[in-house]
Amino acid sequence: MKVMTRESFDPCEAAEELLDGVGALVLKDVFEKARIARIHERIVAATDAVTETGSHFNQSGADALLQRRVWFRDLVALDHDIAHLVEDPMIFEAMQAFLGSEFVMGSLCASRIMPGFGGQEPHIDYPYWDFYRSQTFPMRTNASFPLNAQAVVLIDPFTEENGATALAPGSQKTLRYPDEADDFFGNCIRLTGEPGDVVLFFGAAWHCAMPNNSDAGRIGLLVEFLPKFVKPIEDMLTGLDPTFLETASPEMRQLLGFRYPWPSTPPEPPIA
Repeated sequence: MKVMTRESFDPCEAAEELLDGVGALVLKDVFEKARIARIHERIVAATDAVTETGSHFNQSGADALLQRRVWFRDLVALDHDIAHLVEDPMIFEAMQAFLGSEFVMGSLCASRIMPGFGGQEPHIDYPYWDFYRSQTFPMRTNASFPLNAQAVVLIDPFTEENGATALAPGSQKTLRYPDEADDFFGNCIRLTGEPGDVVLFFGAAWHCAMPNNSDAGRIGLLVEFLPKFVKPIEDMLTGLDPTFLETASPEMRQLLGFRYPWPSTPPEPPIA
């Protein structure tokens, strides 16, 4: 799997690797260790509180205590700096090359996978995630141009032991769910790295979190990016701290959809 540093980073090369190559790559040492360590403490405290209070930081379902998630609004409430991670130029420029200059953010959450988590089934991500109902998509829908990209900011080490994401190389080229004949687990690679690294992958590639067989949790910041015209999966604005919006950078305002004016009444043509 391709690895890029700030010195070797090329956004067009990154985009080509996501679409036509393995489907994933690693950006090394994007964030300083001290910054990530501070964010780690905040997310651990928030997800520890889930088990004590049953607060809305928690997800529902049987795996709630093994896969603890904090979503965008609550991450901003914890620490604005968590959201600012997605503004890093390496992430931003790679996504501009891959999804268009006015791409948006569809979702952002912190995921803490606890010891004993049993892993996921291989899947593809929104807006493809229900492609098993292919009749609900337009005819000839395919992955020849991307409608999704995923970024994972590594807050803990991602190792094979603690369940680092598995991905089937090249599977993004054929838009479908895997079947038994594909032998996903026999052919997958693992998206491993160190705190401060960022993994990028095309969400049409078959992937899944693997079992956490370690004795510690594994935290990743999961970010979904979309072309400007795809509806975000997460409601990014309702209940959001107004001071965050008041001080938002141009990049963050784009990510939250403020550069895309539709729907509107009456519809106005774009400004050249």
